Amino acid sequence: MFEPVVGLEVHLALRTATKLFCSCRVDASGGEPNADVCPVCLGLPGTLPVVNDRALDLAVTFALALGAEVAPVARFDRKHYFYPDSPKNYQISQHALPIGRGGAVTLPGGKVVRIRHCHLEEDAGRLVHPPYASYSLVDLGRAGTPLIELVTEPDVSSPEEARAFLEEVQAIARATGVSDASPEEGKMRADVNVSLRGADGGLGTKVEVKNLNSFRNVAAAIAFEVKRQTRVLEAGRAVVQETRGFNEGGQRTYTLRVKEQAEDYRYLADPDLPGVDLTARTAELAARLPELPAERAARYEGLGLRAEEARLIAYDPAAAQAFDALLRAAPAHARALASWLTVDVAGALAATGRALDPEAFPAAAVARLVTLVEEGKVSGPTAKGLLPEVLAGADPEPLVAERGLAQVSDEGALEGVVAAVVSANPELVERVRVNPKAINALLGEVMRATRGTAKPDLARRLLEERLRGA
Repeated sequence: MFEPVVGLEVHLALRTATKLFCSCRVDASGGEPNADVCPVCLGLPGTLPVVNDRALDLAVTFALALGAEVAPVARFDRKHYFYPDSPKNYQISQHALPIGRGGAVTLPGGKVVRIRHCHLEEDAGRLVHPPYASYSLVDLGRAGTPLIELVTEPDVSSPEEARAFLEEVQAIARATGVSDASPEEGKMRADVNVSLRGADGGLGTKVEVKNLNSFRNVAAAIAFEVKRQTRVLEAGRAVVQETRGFNEGGQRTYTLRVKEQAEDYRYLADPDLPGVDLTARTAELAARLPELPAERAARYEGLGLRAEEARLIAYDPAAAQAFDALLRAAPAHARALASWLTVDVAGALAATGRALDPEAFPAAAVARLVTLVEEGKVSGPTAKGLLPEVLAGADPEPLVAERGLAQVSDEGALEGVVAAVVSANPELVERVRVNPKAINALLGEVMRATRGTAKPDLARRLLEERLRGA
């Protein structure tokens, strides 16, 4: 029996306007090949890189959010490799002194995945392979885009844990504004290192699977490698240390090349980039570090939200911002606000093809609408009918007053309506005598007669009393 041992390397594209060492705009051309390039990111002779200050801030912020120890100085190294999408034949990265060491990410359920280090580096270009062509094309528009890479210790032991880890990292990156962390846009990629531990406790040979562009592919690649390596070992053969790719269509890995070792990259300190003192910067950014998703979810649970509901809101930056605005307006109704936000508001926005925009979200008006329901002044169905207008900017209280939608909670006023409904629906009354649950049909008639303004529990009680009396 073998135990999977997995480490991950996660690349995040930083949320900067320009590249890491030049003033070329990031994603400015909308995908036009080789449009956003200059002599610096093309690696032409005589050019000098200048580090992007914003990228340093984001890298330090991310390291702090992981609980890492931030380096006192940012230093850069040259990582040499020869490949068509590497215009300089080396990549400017960090090797000897990564920007952060240590730290950890806690998964739902409590398991801790330790971080070995995170470092700042520039992205390479990309190769385009036209269908059926005997050549490939090089697009260097992406070359020089700033990335932060985090490397874990081999603490992950299943595809499910790997996926949960990536979801946590994505949430942290988005909550801190470090990265959009969108795999579908190429802004979050992962490599996995998979080995098997035998019954003797010894760690097996590590195999790396490169450039996985979705959480699903990460989980599938790990699952396939565990099965493949298990078959190799059970057949008495040795697992070869190598770099493999992942075929999404076939859901299997395949050999790319024999794995390089660190010495193969011939790291050396970049002579063109002086060190940058990070001490004052780190203290300032630590003081401004926002609330992280796990902390926010714990706060919401403390207000009475269910764990799943708290996580759903806390791990969505737009939803969390909107929910906090609702809480400021109506702090006594946290659970009701959460339900309205995740169900009714989400549904109303989806019906019109809109996404939740926390900057435009009328939190105060929505909170007043929910408060009217919680205080028994408006029925739930009535409030849901008004919600689209409230989301469009209307104040709910004048709408209720002008349209006579206030909930009827006066017993005397409802008794007449109940009597009329019972009298007008003898067939329904007979059905209730056979099946008491059929009273809901009579309740619906009362709600229709009052245009949804009757207080449901009061109307039900009055119906039950009248039917017993009859």
